[in-house]
Amino acid sequence: MSFIKTLATTKRVLSQLGHDRRTLALLFIVPPALLTILKYVFQGEPRVFATIAPMLLGIFPMIIMFLITSIVTLRERSSGTLNRLMTMPISKSDFIFGYAIAFCLLGLVQAMISSGVMLGLLRVTVIGGSITTMIVAVLAAFLGTALGLFTSAFASSEFQAVQFLPALIFPQLLVCGLFVARTEMAKPLQWLADIMPLTYSVDAMKQVTISSSWTNVLSRDLIVVACFAVVALILGAATIRRQE
Repeated sequence: MSFIKTLATTKRVLSQLGHDRRTLALLFIVPPALLTILKYVFQGEPRVFATIAPMLLGIFPMIIMFLITSIVTLRERSSGTLNRLMTMPISKSDFIFGYAIAFCLLGLVQAMISSGVMLGLLRVTVIGGSITTMIVAVLAAFLGTALGLFTSAFASSEFQAVQFLPALIFPQLLVCGLFVARTEMAKPLQWLADIMPLTYSVDAMKQVTISSSWTNVLSRDLIVVACFAVVALILGAATIRRQE
């Protein structure tokens, strides 16, 4: 793995996305807009919004980065760009981690914007502080990026890439604890939630909202999310075939 080649891949991806206004709008405008809409949905119940909004910062980055990464990577595969890159002296790790760094940087900006809107404009109080909130949101974006890179190998069109959203993400969304406490679910759903990465992303954000200090549970949740993401990146690299 070459650090220079990895950064070159990162620069190329960022330059490409910098000219895609619709993707940038999806990244930076849609999440804070959805949070703002949600605030007025719960206008008569501010405590409910204050509880839900931070957890959504552990969900939105993952979903959006999953969509964008899977579609953009699929374009690279289907257009032949990936095949051409693989004929050059660039390793699979350079490609995968170059993409991961690029999308994580975008996820960082997204987390800063969404956190700023939630904490400032929408006046949501997070006991753990803004820095910890952004760390959790960025790791959620990293997870979405890694899953998007991995699943793009199993789609042959952008429509199929989008189909992975209800198949892979929606089940996690239902059992992650956003709608009802996991302890109140049926046992099989609790077992399912325990092996889903989104569960730990949401749990981490819950820890940020209820504790002013960095807890062991928060560390565990973030480590689990990071491990899921790294494994997905490794599996994503395994799907790349070098062209002779």
